[in-house]
Amino acid sequence: MLGPCLAQTQPAPGASAQDQSDLARRQQEQLKRQESQRVLGVIPNFNTSFDPNAPPLTRVQKFHLAFHSAVDPFQFVAAAADAGLSQAQNGFKGYGQGGQGYAKRFGASYLDNFDETMIGNGLLPVLLHQDPRYFRKGSGKFSERFVYALVSSVRCRDDHGKWVPNYSNLLGSVASGGISNLYYPATDRGLGLTLERAMTEVAEGAIGSVFVEFWPDISRKLSRSHH
Repeated sequence: MLGPCLAQTQPAPGASAQDQSDLARRQQEQLKRQESQRVLGVIPNFNTSFDPNAPPLTRVQKFHLAFHSAVDPFQFVAAAADAGLSQAQNGFKGYGQGGQGYAKRFGASYLDNFDETMIGNGLLPVLLHQDPRYFRKGSGKFSERFVYALVSSVRCRDDHGKWVPNYSNLLGSVASGGISNLYYPATDRGLGLTLERAMTEVAEGAIGSVFVEFWPDISRKLSRSHH
C-alpha cells in the first residue's frame, strides 16, 4: 500500500506548474531536515527518512546528500579511531607502524567510507533510479521491525516507491572494495578479500539500519527514565 502513496508524490506527466513547484518545495524542505539529523547530536543520520510518504530525491539531491555525509567531520573522527585500532592490532601490516603507518591506515579507512558513500548512495542510486535512504518503519512488532531493518541492505525503494533489490548498496560495496585494491598493501588485495570486504560493509549497513530503526525508541525510554 505504501508504494502507490509514494508514487502520488510525483507529479503526473503534464502536471501543472503549481504541482511541480509544490513538489520541488517539499523536496527541498525534506533535504534540509535530513541534513540536520544526528544521533546523540553527533553521529550523522542524514540518509534516514521518518516520513513514509516522503517525495523522491532528485539526482542532484542524491549526490548532495551523499557528499554531505561523506565529508561530515564525524567521518574523519571515525576514520582516526579505526586507524588507531587497526594499528594497535597491526592490521594491514604492509603499512608498517609509526606515524607513516598510521597516516596510511587513516587515509585508507576514510577513502573506504568515502567511496562506498559516493558510489552506493550517490552515483548508483542516480543511474538505477533507486532511493538511497532508509525509511524507518517506527511501529509494529519488534520482530517485524528488526527484519525490516535488516533486509534494507538488500532491498530498497525505487524513485516510484516500489520495493526492489538494493543493487545500489550491493554493487556499491563491491565497487568500493575493488577500488581499495589501489591503496591497500599487496598482501590485502585480491578478489576474495574484495568480496569479503563488500560482505562486511553490507552487514555493517544492516546493523546500522537496525540501530537507526530502534534508536528513537531507546532515546525516549532513556529520557523518561532520566526524568
